[in-house]
Amino acid sequence: MLTVDFTRFPLAAGDRVLDLGCGAGRHAFECYRRGAQVVALDQNKEEIAEVAKWFAAMKEAGEAPAGATATAMEGDALHLPFPDESFDVVIISEVMEHIPDDKGVLAEMVRVLKPGGRIAVTVPRYGPEKVCWALSDEYHEVEGGHIRIYKADELLGRMREAGLKPYGTHHAHALHAPYWWLKCAFGVDNDKALPVKAYHKLLVWDIMKKPAVTRVAEQLLNPVVGKSFVAYATKPHLPKASGAAE
Repeated sequence: MLTVDFTRFPLAAGDRVLDLGCGAGRHAFECYRRGAQVVALDQNKEEIAEVAKWFAAMKEAGEAPAGATATAMEGDALHLPFPDESFDVVIISEVMEHIPDDKGVLAEMVRVLKPGGRIAVTVPRYGPEKVCWALSDEYHEVEGGHIRIYKADELLGRMREAGLKPYGTHHAHALHAPYWWLKCAFGVDNDKALPVKAYHKLLVWDIMKKPAVTRVAEQLLNPVVGKSFVAYATKPHLPKASGAAE
C-alpha cells in the first residue's frame, strides 16, 4: 500500500533515492522496482534486517531492472551519514509526526538532497487524526507514538522555511480512516472486536484484489477523509553569484 503517488512523483532509472524512516520498506521496494538506486534507512534494527532480506529476495526473483541497487541501513534521521547533495529524491512517509525535532529532520533532508532534487513528505491528515486522538489516548500516548498533528499549511510552511518549494499535494487512504476510528473506539490493541475484524477483512480484500468499486470509492473520498496528507516539493537551484568573472 503506497502513500506516495508515483504518477505525480515519477522516478527516472538510476535516480538515487533515500527512503528515510522506511519502516517495513513499502516505498523503498517500489523505487527499487522502478530502477532507482535506493537507500532505505530506519532506526529500527529489526525492520531494517527484514527490508534487507526483501531486497535480496527481489534481486533473486529479478523484480528490479538492471542497474537498480538497494541498500538497507540503520541510522538517525537527525544525523544522516551522507555527504551534502547525495540524493536526487528523498521520501519520508508517516515519520515526521513521531519526531520532536521535525525542523532538524527537514534540514537534514534538504542537506542531502541535490539542487533540483525532489522530496515527498506524508503525514496523518489533520481531521482524521484529530478524531483518533479524541477517541483514544492510547493511540498517541505511547513511546514513539504521534506527538503532533499537522495542519496542511503548517507542514507546507515548515517545508518552505527549510528551503523547499512545494509544488503539489493530495490525500490518500480514505478507506483506512474508519478502520483507525474503530480501532481507537474499541481499543488500539483489540483486534478481536467484530467491527474491527470485519473492516480489516475489507481492507485486506481491497489491497489484494484492487476491485474497481473500492478504488473509485477511495478516489471520491480521499479529498474528504483521506487519512494521509501528501506534499511534494523541490530543492531550488541556488542563484549564480552576481559579478562573477566571465
